[in-house]
Amino acid sequence: MFGKKTDSWLIVGLGNPGKEYERTRHNCGFMAIDVLADKLSCKIDKAKFQGLYGQITYKGNKLFLLKPLTYMNLSGRSILQLSAYYKIPPARIIVLFDDISLEPGRLRIRGDGSAGGHNGIKSIIQELGSQDFPRVKIGVGSKANPQQDLADWVLSGFDGQDKKALEFALQNAGNAALCIIEKGVQEAANQFNGLKP
Repeated sequence: MFGKKTDSWLIVGLGNPGKEYERTRHNCGFMAIDVLADKLSCKIDKAKFQGLYGQITYKGNKLFLLKPLTYMNLSGRSILQLSAYYKIPPARIIVLFDDISLEPGRLRIRGDGSAGGHNGIKSIIQELGSQDFPRVKIGVGSKANPQQDLADWVLSGFDGQDKKALEFALQNAGNAALCIIEKGVQEAANQFNGLKP
């Protein structure tokens, strides 16, 4: 399926479709893709592959920006459909998503790894049959109250300082994805993993 050499990259933001989820912690991936699309003047308006996507040329590469509309837990289905159609291998699929183990505003870039309890990543690994895709994790902070249900926490919004920290992270997340394309995962990790708002 991924046999042909490609100069294409896919950057995916994870989230849930629907107004009620728009500015929640779990939708950081969608927000980061929107910020990146603005920066690159790329319209994400093509409805196909169970998602919304846009396509531009970036520094000689074909670049796809995708928001899966399958709901978080089935994100891999949309990603598999687009990547199979355009013959994009997992190593050229960069996934932007929320991480509760990082404080708001922080990023962590990794080249591969397990799902770490994130259902969106779990779905992608399952569908692609590979863990070897780069990720940009966006810190959303851990629950203030240990008794709070995790689903309630990630589906809650940001306020005050967290909101400012989030804006900082969203700008950096897209830049980190572009850095992975231009200079590789390690360089992107060196540049962005230590940044604080």
